Amino acid sequence: MLNPFEGTSSFACRNRFRHARFSPTINAVAPLPSSLRTHDDPLRSFPGALTRVSTRMLEAPRTIRIWHLNSLDAPSVALVWSLSFAWVARVRLPLWVPALLMLAVWSVYVADRLLDARSALGSGNSATLRERHLFHWRHRRVLLPLAALAAAAAGFLIFDLMPTAAKERNSILAAASLVYFTRVHSRRNLPFPKELLVGLLFTAGCVIPSWSRSTLPGTVLLAALFVPACFYALLAWLNCHAIDRWEAGANSHASVFGTAIVVALVGLVAAVSLMHPHPRSASLLAAGAAAALLLAMLDRVRAQLTPVALRAAADLALLTPVFLLLFARLLP
Repeated sequence: MLNPFEGTSSFACRNRFRHARFSPTINAVAPLPSSLRTHDDPLRSFPGALTRVSTRMLEAPRTIRIWHLNSLDAPSVALVWSLSFAWVARVRLPLWVPALLMLAVWSVYVADRLLDARSALGSGNSATLRERHLFHWRHRRVLLPLAALAAAAAGFLIFDLMPTAAKERNSILAAASLVYFTRVHSRRNLPFPKELLVGLLFTAGCVIPSWSRSTLPGTVLLAALFVPACFYALLAWLNCHAIDRWEAGANSHASVFGTAIVVALVGLVAAVSLMHPHPRSASLLAAGAAAALLLAMLDRVRAQLTPVALRAAADLALLTPVFLLLFARLLP
């Protein structure tokens, strides 16, 4: 993937950026590195191409910035939760299933951010763009072909390895995703909140492979997998809701902390209720509740983090089930 620090490799340049980050002055304006500009780059003429960062804010580590700016955060979350649902359902997913999920999610996210950047730049509204959009637009000549290859690889896996019955089930999910994608980028109003639809679609993509392959009895599967799936949809909505509020402005996110605490309590109550009959489901619910608590903590310290660090941390919070996967053999 592309490196967001490309073009700033000299010692003098790195030292200048470090000085700007920790200087006692109030603000520093860092222009885009010249090596990232193309001769026909429209960002050159827009004020939004300059990133204003408070020098008192904490920046994300280099690897986390690369992970986030290259849209690798969403595929990582999809991978962890799909494997977690498989662990709860006691199934072993074929390798091509998580590979397909990651390829599809990454190509969709790249396309989404490129379309957002194109729309904003074309309408002269570049001030609404975030650093991830600007990064994708600067590297569009690399990211767009890679996203097309990822989509083609996902299509090959679907047609070559996916069973016919699974194709029929997943076609409904694909149709719903396509409707959402076209409506959002055609500027048509959705009949319900965008964040809710994203949470539902993301959850469906993660849980359907395990649900369809599980050999657990129907009633057992319903209790063991359906409850964690519903909670994950709520958690995914919370993640999108929090990011939307944080990026909308200083006066628009007063309810994020309280909402995150409520979601965490819901997860803990559900975990306690399922602890005896379904310990795996309870463990996953507890991990999800921890993710909600992390989002609540981020809301409290948001003023101390740069926008990139805050956005990346919100997605990192959703990776709490990775600890379940690491210690899965220790659990019943």
